[in-house]
Amino acid sequence: MSKNTKSDESPISICDIMKNRTSEIVKKMECQLPLTMQQYSDLYTAYLHSFDDMFGTCYISQKEFFDKLNIPQETLKEFDKYIESLSSSYQNWIDLGSKYRQSYVDTKLSMVKSYDQFVHIAMNSFAQTWAKFNEINNCKS
Repeated sequence: MSKNTKSDESPISICDIMKNRTSEIVKKMECQLPLTMQQYSDLYTAYLHSFDDMFGTCYISQKEFFDKLNIPQETLKEFDKYIESLSSSYQNWIDLGSKYRQSYVDTKLSMVKSYDQFVHIAMNSFAQTWAKFNEINNCKS
């Protein structure tokens, strides 16, 4: 078996190093997304289960305590309207948060696309300038 010599190795570039390591990081983050979403889904499922249990026991308390208070139905209806308005407001905030996140992502995507276009234009300009420089330099030789 022969050892690899420096001449057997392919050359490495700074661009390859930066591209490869950056891609690894972004791909790792991308791979974590399904796990993160599943974790949040599991969390909200646990919340829902807990609240269902808690309010399920509320019926027992109602029979033991609240029914004995003889709260008028009209008061309960008004309380329901109040809670419904709080719930509606909270749901609107959730919708606004979702729209904000969507706008944030859309803006970031637009920025990345604009930056990508700029880099392509800059690299093309750099290549043309470099080619002219080499052409002038070759003419002097």
